[in-house]
Amino acid sequence: MTLVQPTPEQQLRIRTELNENVSTRDQDLQHIKEWLKRQPHLPQFDDDGRIMTFLRGCKFSLEKTKRKLDMYFTMRTACPEFFSDRDPTRFELQEVMRIAQIPPLPGLTPSGRRVVMMRGVDAVNVVPNVADGMKVVLMIGDIRLKEELVGVAGDIYILDAAIATPAHFATHFSKFTPALIKKFLICVQEAYPVKLKEVHVVNVSPMVDTIINFVKPFLKEKIRNRIHVHNELESLYEYVPKDILPEEYGGFAGPINDINKQWMEKLISYKEWFKNQETVKADESKRPGKPKTHDDLFGMEGSFKQLSID
Repeated sequence: MTLVQPTPEQQLRIRTELNENVSTRDQDLQHIKEWLKRQPHLPQFDDDGRIMTFLRGCKFSLEKTKRKLDMYFTMRTACPEFFSDRDPTRFELQEVMRIAQIPPLPGLTPSGRRVVMMRGVDAVNVVPNVADGMKVVLMIGDIRLKEELVGVAGDIYILDAAIATPAHFATHFSKFTPALIKKFLICVQEAYPVKLKEVHVVNVSPMVDTIINFVKPFLKEKIRNRIHVHNELESLYEYVPKDILPEEYGGFAGPINDINKQWMEKLISYKEWFKNQETVKADESKRPGKPKTHDDLFGMEGSFKQLSID
């Protein structure tokens, strides 16, 4: 199973974390649905489950939920490199999942947080188009919007840097341009109801500091303080229990190859859904007031103001 749902005990912790009031949440949901219907530039969207996921991710702040939903549909128009041609059977996207494994793990931490693994498994070949890799990350994110049925108390990312050698860095990481990273992180930050709680880097290599320093200019101080580099796995277990982790990391959740394969199959099972979602996006020509431009969303090319990821 790709996403194990929270236990009753975890649900209580998650509700507290997300400010969820079971007696008023349906009223909040209806408020957002009525607001969406009044927005001429936004698509017809009547997916109660996904709207509730946005409410939870925004801690039931109605105004923040509106901003997130508006940006969710706006980014789908503004970033075709991430949100178009999302056929999971396409060779290029299959290659992404073969070369780089990026699966959310099935279980949750005791506090109700979801753990996402990210690691390269092919030290020779590289993803030809980095935007395709980011596209797959966002496709998985869209599935989670539908399948995290009662929400989670934030995300924990584990980055395996084992193949980040100087040679691999020169051929692969050079493809991650500052402009593309900025666009992707703004998209994730502004359009998805994600709470990044911790980032853990394992199997560190001499290039880890270079990679972290490359990304840091895009992050606020509180996110920098959530990056933990582990020289050995024992210190990781202080944050993520072994029963959550794959076998390769001393855990009991099974081989990561099996978990990744399940996600590949999950993506393929959503093939028609992704196809139908291609037109579910904002129409800037109908936005009240001034349409949002590329510069409005991402700043001038070469401008690298800090992001404020929650």
